[in-house]
Amino acid sequence: MVFLNITSFSQHDTTTISQQASANASPLTFSGYAEGYYSFDFNKPQNNTKPGFLYNHNRHNEFNVNLAFVKGTYSGDNVRAAVAIGVGSYMNANYTAEPGTLKNIFEANAGFRIGKKNLWFDIGVLPSHIGFEGAVGKDCWTLTRSLVAENTPYFEGGARINYTTGDGKWFLSGLLLNGWQRITRVEANSLMSFGTQVQYKPSSTTTFNYSTFIGTDKPDSVRLKRVYHNLFAIFQVSKQFGIIAGFDIGTEQKSKGSSTHNTVFTPVIIAKYSIDDNWAIAARGEYYSDENGVLIDTGTPNGFKTSGTSLNIDYAPANNILVRVEGRSLNSKDKIFMKEITTKKNNAFFTTSVAISF
Repeated sequence: MVFLNITSFSQHDTTTISQQASANASPLTFSGYAEGYYSFDFNKPQNNTKPGFLYNHNRHNEFNVNLAFVKGTYSGDNVRAAVAIGVGSYMNANYTAEPGTLKNIFEANAGFRIGKKNLWFDIGVLPSHIGFEGAVGKDCWTLTRSLVAENTPYFEGGARINYTTGDGKWFLSGLLLNGWQRITRVEANSLMSFGTQVQYKPSSTTTFNYSTFIGTDKPDSVRLKRVYHNLFAIFQVSKQFGIIAGFDIGTEQKSKGSSTHNTVFTPVIIAKYSIDDNWAIAARGEYYSDENGVLIDTGTPNGFKTSGTSLNIDYAPANNILVRVEGRSLNSKDKIFMKEITTKKNNAFFTTSVAISF
């Protein structure tokens, strides 16, 4: 089994419904996923929680479940739907703004085909249209998520209309959203947000993606317009070797009605090599700059200016099992990492996980 999968790339949209059921298969299917992990933060946080900008595998020195869900999918010729209920430390960390039972909705949406062509309308809780990594670890090249993935939406409440060309090379989508990773809209916010996605696959080995977000994540009284651009490319250089290169840049007004903006940007590159059908390795290099706390607020003079590297080894003893080990380091311009009662410029992590899908 080769894990250089390049077939699904909207952030976190690794479980998109098939657009037509097989002629001999039931349109209703059920599946599940569970990922257990152990992670050690070498700064040894006293509350056993990693820094607040990390949402996956975020518990220190304990055995835990990052994400487990059961999912039902209905996929017909002209209608489709999906419901997935999730639990785990990822759900606890990333759904804190949602009330009640919404905290456990990993995905819940319904859609229908418009006309005879491959044009669909979907509404509900959707996988994010931004980025190439999601919360489902088995579909990502690295064990932990990149800084850009952790600080852009994993899910979104809204409606989308999307079109795929007959040859499958172009995918176009427009979205009306409740906000920046919101199921429940921010109180006293009267404006919807908007998103677009354009994806081009000139061949089975190459993918280019450009996604945008335009909107606000604050009440009307302090409204700040946010514009975010997400670009990435995936190249399957050979059967064994693949590369992902991404660059995101976003701006947000400094104050309501201001013509000046704060900027966040982040490049990332991941290389993966499959040794054989069972073993693979992946390396990541990344940098994240958010000087004025648009998405990550540190309260330090230079803000969040952090570089990172990681290396992971994967072992797949069966088609539905993935065992992983990863070492990761982060280095910041300012002392933003806590260690006991002091602060440091760097942090390091060791993580291992076992993921099973069924």
